[in-house]
Amino acid sequence: MAVATRRLAALTAADPEVAEILEAELQRQRQTLELIPSENIASPAVLEAVGSWMTNKYAEGTPGRRYYGGCEQMDRVERLCQERATALFGAEHANVQPHCGSTANMAAYAAFCRPGDTILGMDLSHGGHLSHGASVSFSGQVYRAVTYGVRRDTELLDYDEIHEKAMAERPVVLMVGASAYPRTYDFAHLRAIADEAGARLIVDMAHFAGLVAGGAHPSPVPHADVVTLTTHKTLRGPWGGMILCRQEHAAAIDKAVFPGHQGGPLMHAIAGKAVALRAWGQPEMAGYAQRVVANAQALAQGLRDRGLRLVSGGTDNHLMLVDLRPLGLTGRAVQEALDAIGVTVNRNAIPFDQASKFNPSGIRLGTPAVTSRGMGPAEMTEIADLVSNVIGDLGDTGVAAAAQRRAHALCEAHPLPYA
Repeated sequence: MAVATRRLAALTAADPEVAEILEAELQRQRQTLELIPSENIASPAVLEAVGSWMTNKYAEGTPGRRYYGGCEQMDRVERLCQERATALFGAEHANVQPHCGSTANMAAYAAFCRPGDTILGMDLSHGGHLSHGASVSFSGQVYRAVTYGVRRDTELLDYDEIHEKAMAERPVVLMVGASAYPRTYDFAHLRAIADEAGARLIVDMAHFAGLVAGGAHPSPVPHADVVTLTTHKTLRGPWGGMILCRQEHAAAIDKAVFPGHQGGPLMHAIAGKAVALRAWGQPEMAGYAQRVVANAQALAQGLRDRGLRLVSGGTDNHLMLVDLRPLGLTGRAVQEALDAIGVTVNRNAIPFDQASKFNPSGIRLGTPAVTSRGMGPAEMTEIADLVSNVIGDLGDTGVAAAAQRRAHALCEAHPLPYA
């Protein structure tokens, strides 16, 4: 507590209630095994950039074409961020202004589609994202959304279904990507389908951008018209989004971001994005990406060895889905039991799930954050054991207490970089 208090001296003096909340959250993160695959641990350097005076400046427009004066340093940091993004991913153009992944997807659609146009994306219940055509999202309300999913027998992406629906529906956009799909993609095959259907190919790599940056996952950039991403998941940067595209689409993308869907960019976040991208230029980050995948596969193997069923049988990336139906358990009950012992997961629907979306039949786990804390395959085996023990004896207070001690010991042995 004392360390955090010294770092929050101004906040503690100005607003002790908020300072106490921030300290309590730091304590939670210190003592918790974070297994939600969309969460990670930003570096102290990223946090300094995001918490800086760059937040004081309006900078509507793009570098060299601002609507406010005094943007010389804003131009410098945004251009630097763009240059680092295009170099890292081998892209022709980057727009680094989107506030989040959904905003990036909103702009990407708008660059090619008019309201009512058809988009083809992955079904939310099969692992897709809200912004890929879900009826409760703008994507399913502004556009005519058609969805595809995974095969019932393998729980792998059904490329035949994608092809058939693309030919029948002739979407303006074929959207690829997911928030809960544990496998890689055949981007060349998807490009061919899009071309045959006369569609633009957009790939949302929000979840696996860091794996692509580190060479641990195939890159969609050579195949897609547009690639969207978030900067806070496997990319280990600040909360935010980004769009990569071919040069021919640069003007349309930039216009769709501003003034189409955003006003002033968050320049403190862009500064943080630039810092994170520079880190990915260092050799050790490729090792990090490889370790995330190796840890995920070790965790998946450990869970399987202890009798838990995984959707599609395992993982090729950073995440996995545990099917709780064979155990007669619900995702909410397991999530809450693990949360109580200092292990954070999220309840998640699984393909062909008949349960309520508010209390689905699965949980989703991932390894980006625990890998950022320096954990490896041995720790993944330990985590698999304590997680499976809690699931196997749900409600047993003795088992839960023992698992909590083991989880806490792992956290103590692998502290946060700013703890």
